[in-house]
Amino acid sequence: MNSALSALVPVFGMIVIGYLLKARGLLAEAFWEPAERLTFYFLFPALLVTTIGGTETAGLRAIPMAAAMITATLLMAGALMATATRFGKSGIGGPGFSALLQGAIRPNTYVGLAAAYGLFGNTGLTLAAAAIIAVIPLVNFISIIALLRWPEPQAKPAGTAPNLSGWGAALVASLKNPIIIACLLGIILNFVGLGLPPVIGPMLEIIGRAALPMGLMAVGAGLDFEAINKRRGNVALATALKLVAMPVLTYAACLVFDVTGVTRSVAVMFGALPVAAGSYIMTRQMGGDGTLMAGIVTATILGAAVTLPLVIMLTG
Repeated sequence: MNSALSALVPVFGMIVIGYLLKARGLLAEAFWEPAERLTFYFLFPALLVTTIGGTETAGLRAIPMAAAMITATLLMAGALMATATRFGKSGIGGPGFSALLQGAIRPNTYVGLAAAYGLFGNTGLTLAAAAIIAVIPLVNFISIIALLRWPEPQAKPAGTAPNLSGWGAALVASLKNPIIIACLLGIILNFVGLGLPPVIGPMLEIIGRAALPMGLMAVGAGLDFEAINKRRGNVALATALKLVAMPVLTYAACLVFDVTGVTRSVAVMFGALPVAAGSYIMTRQMGGDGTLMAGIVTATILGAAVTLPLVIMLTG
């Protein structure tokens, strides 16, 4: 439990720092948009390539775990997408729905890696790497599809053609996204067994280290507490889906695929993680509801300080 809390406190602390930097005017307003673009197109892709491509996986024992996590993610995403029209009628449409969907499925891998290593040592780290390979490309792909399929009416997602319509167009556009490209490259490097190339690999590792602090501070800079308070129902719903429903679905899937012991604990813990900070960067860059997404990220981080230790205790 202490490991999970220790991982969460500095993450939220970086968000607070970003908020204070902007609120106090220590960094100019014009700083944050190019900082977001740098993170989305350069820093986060470098981090994903090194995390996925340069870590040893858990081998065959990770296959049932991966199947359980993928199943839980697809069930959650499928259920939400199937009811998108109903959400629209209740006032959660377009970019608000895509933020809700991301909030329900995207785990914060930084917290996951730290907690897994602190709780289970090298075994936990290896299983966490396998979990990243299983779900991060999938949730990024689903998130991009959602942002393209349910955009702001007048928004033009960065790096995509205007007036996108249909799942086919969304699929083509998503495959050009730097996050997806980085995930696919990392998977190829990992499964082919090449690992990170000399010189380039260490450079990418150095670049990737800047992604977490920059991304978290950008989340803080994007906070609008007045707007979040007005939409607290949406934030609360996303938080409940991510911190309660998602780990329950993952646990049920683990039972179906006969995932037990430490492997099950890591899988369910990943399901219970707060929302990835990168979701805010992606949402802002692709014309989504950045304010709502920042609220969901912050709320799940706060909530996970309570729920994540409980999940670890119940599944440990």
